[in-house]
Amino acid sequence: MKVIAGDVRGATVAVRIVTDTAGCVSVEDLQRLSITTVPLHVLANGQLVPESELNKPTFYERLSDLSAGLSTSQPSPEEFVEAFRGLLAKGHDVLAVLISAGLSGTIQSAELAAATIRAEQPDASIEIVDTRSNSLEEGFAVLAAAEAALVGGTVEKCRHAAEEVMRRTRFLFTPHSLEFLRRGGRITGAKALLSVMLRIVPILTAENGITGVAGVARSGRSAREKVASLLRHDVERCGLRRVAVQYVADEAGQRASPGRSSNRLLADPCRSCRSTRSSASMSAPRSAWCTRRWSRCASRREGAMP
Repeated sequence: MKVIAGDVRGATVAVRIVTDTAGCVSVEDLQRLSITTVPLHVLANGQLVPESELNKPTFYERLSDLSAGLSTSQPSPEEFVEAFRGLLAKGHDVLAVLISAGLSGTIQSAELAAATIRAEQPDASIEIVDTRSNSLEEGFAVLAAAEAALVGGTVEKCRHAAEEVMRRTRFLFTPHSLEFLRRGGRITGAKALLSVMLRIVPILTAENGITGVAGVARSGRSAREKVASLLRHDVERCGLRRVAVQYVADEAGQRASPGRSSNRLLADPCRSCRSTRSSASMSAPRSAWCTRRWSRCASRREGAMP
């Protein structure tokens, strides 16, 4: 098992953030904010491979074959025990900001690990946050918690920072196929079949901790336009702090993505990137993703974040 830990040179951080690889946090941000990651795994050819060690281009080629026997697996409690113990031994408090319990058993593994450590060290400070999402909606919450920790925030303040971002963030994605969502139990076979029969492209989101429907369209292009319209509406109503567009094995789709529309709303270009997640692609291969975080509405609207 490979745990990745960042290193903030010369900084003393009383709280350290632990997350999984579902949040798509970049290596640069992991290092800058001293975030520790415990990877999810992919089961391929009978072997569990940490996401961080996958050859992504080869993996996506295999994933495009719907008959490929690939699946994902949560980290084990032992992996979280190793990560938590390492940070506690250095005198840090620990806040784990993780993928939704409705989408993965990762939270359960972390809670078992925390219980194991508390049985040995009753005063160990370990808190766990369920982001009720994944991908960069989870990642934005991770970044908010880590940024609060970097300036000396307590566990409570870091948790509050993550939860505030969760409350003000929306995550939208448009899969080319619902097959992987069906296989993973995210939707029923009847819903997948109905979508095919009606020739509709769903716009999906994370809602109440599980996969929900934000809208439907008749084509991939109209789905992307609808996502861009939702983005514009949110920005006009609430302002904008961060936005990111991700794509999985669909570079052509990315070039026509909502990122182009968002760039017209922002002074700086929207960040666009390949997804770093293999399990994200397990849910929605060849997808266009849009995640954004906005400030509060009305008179309590906040200023833009760099």
